Amino acid sequence: MSEEQVKRRRTLVGRVVSDKMNKTVTVLVERRVKHPLLGKVITRSKKYHAHNENNEAREGDLVLIEECRPISKTKAWRVTKLLEKARVV
Repeated sequence: MSEEQVKRRRTLVGRVVSDKMNKTVTVLVERRVKHPLLGKVITRSKKYHAHNENNEAREGDLVLIEECRPISKTKAWRVTKLLEKARVV
């Protein structure tokens, strides 16, 4: 494949809300959208299952996930980068 044909993969930034599964984390991605009629800014959120090969992402971490081929029935994203570790209280 030449350099022009390299596919740009979708990436999202979200917070890990669950790491109870082996090699899988649940990532909550929030986005702010303007309501079409009222004009008020509202927060929309969606959860994605992401592949976490070495189990390095923990609950509360901020991660960058990218789209990939389907790994399982619900998993089509992979954790690419750990942006911020969760603060321990």
